[in-house]
Amino acid sequence: MSDPLDEAAPAALAADGVEVVTFGCRLNAYESEVIRARAGEDGLTGAIVFNTCAVTNEAVRQARQAIRKARRERPEARLIVTGCAAQIDPAAFAAMDEVDLVLGNAEKSAPGAYLDRPAEGKVRVNDIMSVRETAGHLIDGLKDRARAYVEVQNGCDHRCTFCIIPYGRGNSRSAPAGEVVEQVRRLAAEGYAEVVLTGVDVTSWGADLPGAPTLGQLVGRILRLVPALPRLRLSSIDAAEIDRDLLRLFAEEERLAPYLHLSLQAGDDMILKRMKRRHSRADALRLVEEVRAVRPDVAFGADLIAGFPTETEAMFANTLALVEEAGLAFLHVFPFSPRPGTPAARMPQLARAVVKARAATLRQAGEAALSRHLDRQVGRTVDALVERPGIARAPDFTEIAFEGAAPVGQIAQLQITGHAGGKAKAAVLAPLAAE
Repeated sequence: MSDPLDEAAPAALAADGVEVVTFGCRLNAYESEVIRARAGEDGLTGAIVFNTCAVTNEAVRQARQAIRKARRERPEARLIVTGCAAQIDPAAFAAMDEVDLVLGNAEKSAPGAYLDRPAEGKVRVNDIMSVRETAGHLIDGLKDRARAYVEVQNGCDHRCTFCIIPYGRGNSRSAPAGEVVEQVRRLAAEGYAEVVLTGVDVTSWGADLPGAPTLGQLVGRILRLVPALPRLRLSSIDAAEIDRDLLRLFAEEERLAPYLHLSLQAGDDMILKRMKRRHSRADALRLVEEVRAVRPDVAFGADLIAGFPTETEAMFANTLALVEEAGLAFLHVFPFSPRPGTPAARMPQLARAVVKARAATLRQAGEAALSRHLDRQVGRTVDALVERPGIARAPDFTEIAFEGAAPVGQIAQLQITGHAGGKAKAAVLAPLAAE
């Protein structure tokens, strides 16, 4: 699963008369930049493009609500719907009177996708499982003011019982290493101090390429061939697939950010089996122990699902206990949401009140875990990337509110003095120019 954005706050990009509204993960945000560029190339104006997410029913509901609101407020605008929800259920969006065009995930970044072609009808969505190559937009990565994101992989070959995303993204496809390195080199030359490698299932990168290279080999190649890049970060990874080369790099390469966001989903072996995950509870604990042994300053985040079908109180207790046992610092908690078409939707469901209560309990555990993590940061000096005025991000993903002046997009040396509201507090010791 790619890095999540705030599901309750879809992001909008406005450019040249085209507004792109993004739901869901960082990969969607990356692709929204591509949509913006393609729409401009195709001469699209006076339009709103909704790049939807399908990871939960709530994400789909929010997209439909936003489309209806846009039609009320902008009756003259051309409304185009794309993304995972549109790929999985194009008919549902095509049936909305507010919608003018539905594009699939493969189509949304294709040249000419936004040209007016009424003869092709309202729906342009092909079989995503037939897509075998990465999109040609690879070299046009997402850039914010502080960092850049590079899509190295798309799709997923696994079939977790709760997940609909493979049917929206297709099977796993990897970007060639040479193209990735070249993009990172250009971004470093433009002055970006941090690049994030992102995708749907990043640790599967390379399995479909000649010789089946590993993610660790890709990371090593980037760090070796782009010495001007100050920091490289990984997005969410699958705990079942971390390779020996990647572990070695965590030990040897300070430029590789000491943070891993793990797609754990649960901490109980029976639930993991029913989810069709490929790791056990012991595997997860072993992984964090191995990485900590070679990189003591590492921090871990995790995705966890609360209230999966058949989850008993004892099973939930195992997941809850994993937060402290694994020393997790950052949690992203999902209340289980049955997605039509997935095996988990046909399993015995828990009462929604139970699901919500367990999600709330997990979030409370996450707040306590973050507080423990922040306690350990007090007194440290860190080289943090300034994301916006007064806010920076440490290599281990700790968010820092600081006093003093430091340029956005550059790395500043900060002294952490305390914490409040889920953020470390710090003072600027020195701004460090990106090399």
